[in-house]
Amino acid sequence: MHHLGRFFALFVLLAGAVALPASDAVDGRTKKGLNLAAKAAKKLYLGTATNSEEWNDTTYYSILEDNAEFGQITAANVMKWFDTEPEPGVFTFQDGDVIANFVKKTGKKLRGHNCVWHNQLPDWVVNGTFTAPELAFVVERHCFELVHHYRGQVWDVINESLNDDGTFRSDIFFDTLNSTYIPIALRAARRADPHAKLYINDYNIEGTGAKATALKNLVKSLKRQGVPIDGVGIQSHLTVGQVPTTLRQNMEEFVALGIEVAITELDIRLLNTTANEEGLARQKADYETVISACNAVEKCVGVTLWDFTDKFSWIPTTPPNEGYPCPWDENYVKKPAYEGIIQGFQ
Repeated sequence: MHHLGRFFALFVLLAGAVALPASDAVDGRTKKGLNLAAKAAKKLYLGTATNSEEWNDTTYYSILEDNAEFGQITAANVMKWFDTEPEPGVFTFQDGDVIANFVKKTGKKLRGHNCVWHNQLPDWVVNGTFTAPELAFVVERHCFELVHHYRGQVWDVINESLNDDGTFRSDIFFDTLNSTYIPIALRAARRADPHAKLYINDYNIEGTGAKATALKNLVKSLKRQGVPIDGVGIQSHLTVGQVPTTLRQNMEEFVALGIEVAITELDIRLLNTTANEEGLARQKADYETVISACNAVEKCVGVTLWDFTDKFSWIPTTPPNEGYPCPWDENYVKKPAYEGIIQGFQ
């Protein structure tokens, strides 16, 4: 009886072990996906930017809505100033609401993009003859209304405020208000939504250097002034073979300031080459490098692709021969870069 009892216990154990994979197979869905890989690595999401006019492509839409692939969405254009406040004090959220409603329906996270940027501004802002108090009011009103309408989100409040040498960019905001427009915008966003995550977002800050140092100094200054700042968005529009070797170190230096970081606009373009086997292999390795850096930094909270298919990438595939930057090609075939992302999270 003693031996039979042990045999029966072993049989039950083995039967249970065999049954577990069967339960996975029953639901009929793949357990693989970029967002699933990110969440398995304890990140909040892997997401993508999108434009709703792309949704007419049914293949695109079916991939976009799959939460195994994407757990977060950034509105690539329709939450920018030219779309949301085309006339002074006249707010038009219809286009942004299409994105926000899709996010709500699919249970994804939304990244608001953006409150203050020197580009894609309506003429009344670009050509305005504002006094400093007038423009301060305009910035405050815009940021408050935008963030208040889309409450409960993460926001790129300030976008691309620095030159590559670390100086402030000359634009209508800086030229009129100096750097004070930055705390004005951040404070307005915080009043609009006490629970929003507020970011400064920029490019060419992926590795250490003058621009990244200037942004770290800006974050320190804002914190000393008691200005709300929760994170830095590291855009990461990169080129194959040119990924900074200091990517992880740089993220850690930002995080050491008491903030979080996110990779917000990732794509890695091929340069002076077609999408041949060698180029695609190098692209895969670079995607893995970038994702691995985020994976190694606890407060790198997530990664957003700047769209996921070459079909809708903002980077041209004609001369000057830069392109093919996304994990899916123009025919929605997964490139080696897709596996590079998966491996980077492991």
